[in-house]
Amino acid sequence: MTGFSDALVYLNDPLNWTRRGGILDLLGEHLGISAVAVLAAVVLAVPVGVAMGVSGRGSGLVVVVANVSRAVPTLALLTLFAVSPIGFGNRATTIALAVFAVPPILTNTFVGIRGVDPDVREAARAMGLRRGQVVARVDLPLALPLVMTGVRTAAVQVVATASLAALVGGGGLGRIVNLGFGQQDYGQIIAGALLIAVLALLTELVLVVVSWALAPGPRTSPFAGIRRGRPGGTAEPLPVSGVPL
Repeated sequence: MTGFSDALVYLNDPLNWTRRGGILDLLGEHLGISAVAVLAAVVLAVPVGVAMGVSGRGSGLVVVVANVSRAVPTLALLTLFAVSPIGFGNRATTIALAVFAVPPILTNTFVGIRGVDPDVREAARAMGLRRGQVVARVDLPLALPLVMTGVRTAAVQVVATASLAALVGGGGLGRIVNLGFGQQDYGQIIAGALLIAVLALLTELVLVVVSWALAPGPRTSPFAGIRRGRPGGTAEPLPVSGVPL
């Protein structure tokens, strides 16, 4: 319990929060790296996923991208970037995290678009909507819950993994853990790990609320973990982050 006691002492020291290069500065840097990486992944993955979902082609590519992302760890990408012109630092970490965030967003966007009822599309076309209008007004709104699930999954993974920036000369909360290892200060290591874990959980909660606010149709509590059973006695399935292809 000594390590946890030391962690509480570290976290309760106002100087550790407010000094230059302290927790607040590192937190801002951590959030900046994560936000840029996720936004870059969204800008790249969502249009590609929509295009492949509308055309009905590219399911094999989605499977390959998803499998490769699981096989290649982020630390390996950082090592490759370190020996390339990209070099060390926050830029290398942001690029690696963006690559890491693309697969879940791409997969969920593709599956969400493909899951839209074709009869709904036909009804929209019968009302005179052009193809682009059908995508913007029908496909995307209906696929939005699944797209947001992919974004939420990617964001939580990125926030948790951004701590690796400290290993390549970058910033973020991982520097607290890295410095703790260097000084053999287990209280500081635990404090840094707790901060990263809490930040990942808060990211999940915030994006759950955002997904709930953007989702079309009637709304229930965004934190309802279990839905009521249907009249027939069967319960509705719970949403999951991993979307099968």
